[in-house]
Amino acid sequence: MKEYFDRFGYTPDIEEIDKKLSVIHANLDNWNTRENLSACLGIMDLTTLNSSDTPSKVSALAQKVNKFKSQYPEYPTPASICIYPNLGKYVKESLTAPDVNVTVVAAVFPNAQSFIEVKELECKMAIEQGADEVDIVLALNSFLAGDYQKAADEIKRIKAVVGNRHLKVILETGALATPENIAAASFLAMEAGADFIKTSTGKQEPAATPMAAIVMCECINAYYKKTGKKIGFKPAGGMVAAKDALCYYAIVDTILGKEWLNKELFRLGASRLANNLLSELEQKTVSYY
Repeated sequence: MKEYFDRFGYTPDIEEIDKKLSVIHANLDNWNTRENLSACLGIMDLTTLNSSDTPSKVSALAQKVNKFKSQYPEYPTPASICIYPNLGKYVKESLTAPDVNVTVVAAVFPNAQSFIEVKELECKMAIEQGADEVDIVLALNSFLAGDYQKAADEIKRIKAVVGNRHLKVILETGALATPENIAAASFLAMEAGADFIKTSTGKQEPAATPMAAIVMCECINAYYKKTGKKIGFKPAGGMVAAKDALCYYAIVDTILGKEWLNKELFRLGASRLANNLLSELEQKTVSYY
């Protein structure tokens, strides 16, 4: 673990993390603008990951995205629709809104407990059926056992399958628990080929937390300074209120800067957040999605 910290020049310090978070919370109203609330809509991976999801349900969600601009022309459509891999083709067939991607969770989401060959095949099939982006879970069984090489090799093999599509690696920060584990996993995933690092599956508590976000963004910043490569950041899970989205927006703005405040480098993974952002913007209850 220490080799990552030494190589990239960043070791998490809980006191510094708490100080940074306190300043962001104290000044959060500075980010509470219509422009930023609207921007949060445009960087969202609009998500449905329920065991009851059906082809007709995800197709209906795609249709809502298609019609969104006709009802709310002043606001952006989401960056993508995120679904299970076997449902990707139904979203792809239904989606006509421009610049909205199909994101799938794959590689035996959410626990990643299977053979690497199974994970590779699932990602390959998802791409063949239209996935533009693939979100996978870090092999926590290897990482938490201290076998960092095996965890990294899985990401490398899956990135080879995914190719030029965006690969987002979910760290499941609630399971990692400590800032040190979160930082080491962040560096490992980025070195192994992740285009984005993502906090959580949303299937385990705690999901995304501001502490984890600060550590991950600091790692992204350190990695960029060392390599010149910009890696994206995606908090996911537990974001419901508009202020939740603004908190993560403020963290990215503070640590990584405005260059990261776009859908190429920053996503919000959420299912209930979109309507709450719309309600805040419209100043009335909106239940569009």
